[in-house]
Amino acid sequence: MDAVAQSYVDNGQFMGAVLVARGGTVLFSKAYGSANLELNVPNTTATKFRLGSLTKQFTAASVLLLEEHGVLKIEDLVKVHYPDAPAAWDKVTLFQLLTHTSGIPNFTAFPEYQSLAGLRTTTDELVKRFRDRPLEFTPGTEMHYSNSGYVLLGAIIEKVSGKTYAKFVEENFFKPLGMKDSGYDSNSAVIAQRAAGYAPGPDGIVNAGYLDMTIPQAAGGLYSTTRDLLRWEQALFGEKALSRASLNKMTKPVKNDYALGLMVNNIAGLTFFHHGGGIEGFNTHLAYYPDRQITVVALSNLNGPGADRIVEKLGRLAHGETVVIQSELEEVAVPVDELRKYVGTYSLNPKLNNTITLDGDHLVTQITGQQKYPLFALSPTSFFLKAVEAQLEFRMDASGEVTSLVQHQNGRDRVATRISDAVAEADDRAPGKPK
Repeated sequence: MDAVAQSYVDNGQFMGAVLVARGGTVLFSKAYGSANLELNVPNTTATKFRLGSLTKQFTAASVLLLEEHGVLKIEDLVKVHYPDAPAAWDKVTLFQLLTHTSGIPNFTAFPEYQSLAGLRTTTDELVKRFRDRPLEFTPGTEMHYSNSGYVLLGAIIEKVSGKTYAKFVEENFFKPLGMKDSGYDSNSAVIAQRAAGYAPGPDGIVNAGYLDMTIPQAAGGLYSTTRDLLRWEQALFGEKALSRASLNKMTKPVKNDYALGLMVNNIAGLTFFHHGGGIEGFNTHLAYYPDRQITVVALSNLNGPGADRIVEKLGRLAHGETVVIQSELEEVAVPVDELRKYVGTYSLNPKLNNTITLDGDHLVTQITGQQKYPLFALSPTSFFLKAVEAQLEFRMDASGEVTSLVQHQNGRDRVATRISDAVAEADDRAPGKPK
């Protein structure tokens, strides 16, 4: 487990803290890199990190707890608890906010968001940013991830409980569960052992951009530690935070594998509940495997994919699987004539293709709307990327005709069917000559 985590530290994609536990027994816990680079303060297993969208599961649990107390029902219309709701929200329910199926547009995707990210605001002012925007679709018909929906849920929690969101989660979850190192983050408060946030830059790591913490609210404003998040998983799935009925609602996927503040996925026959978080200077991921009561968490104070990838690989290791880290992959030589047969367009879905072309002695992959990446051969039929952690495997029929490719990434396999030949960008000059 240490080797896996260290590999992402070594390639500049992670610094932070990692924990793996089975039930209440910690199997692995270690910190990497710096909580503050300028002062040379190391991260520890007690360092506090902004959670980003991991906050959403606490928000969903808060709504379900209020339902248990008879204050609301998740099937309620928003306008029942938010009288100022515009007419466009007349048919939007709390359940749709929880599952990102409301159609309310995501305010963090608005063009003006970055220019407002440093400005202090209030809940009502934040809701005004998106309340008069048209819905993206009829409520309940689609799923588009929306921080707006969770900000609105936070506003409703405050209205019906008479407490701030920060106070509600503190009194109902953090204090009762012994989560002493968790809370709502602040730009002004002095918070002991809190990490500073960083981002990759063209010349190395830089300080992350400023975000006023009045903005993320119930969509992403909390901070915590790996140990506190273990306490949370044990309480949540041990039915100490919510009733069994509420937990069943929270963990039932609706659209696109999203339940209530949680994703529900299955890899190699293993069902697990998880969510990632991304906010200026921090990326996080928390996963729970109910089959063996395994909790895996990675909290990073460096923006990048490391936390997601570490959690995926450590979850597999905790189940006895073997994983291969990027540095262990070795390229083999495949003749150019052999590579040519893979050139073509492969359909992942009606709107998304993977186009494979030939550039000199290397295949190149390009997903619709994304940049090109060279492929490196692991075998005559399997290839890997160095810039992105993914592998491609080409499949053939009985006659040897290439029919599809399988994309292995983040623990998932996606099959793309070959739909046409592509124009090969073949370079007939000898490999290594200037192009």
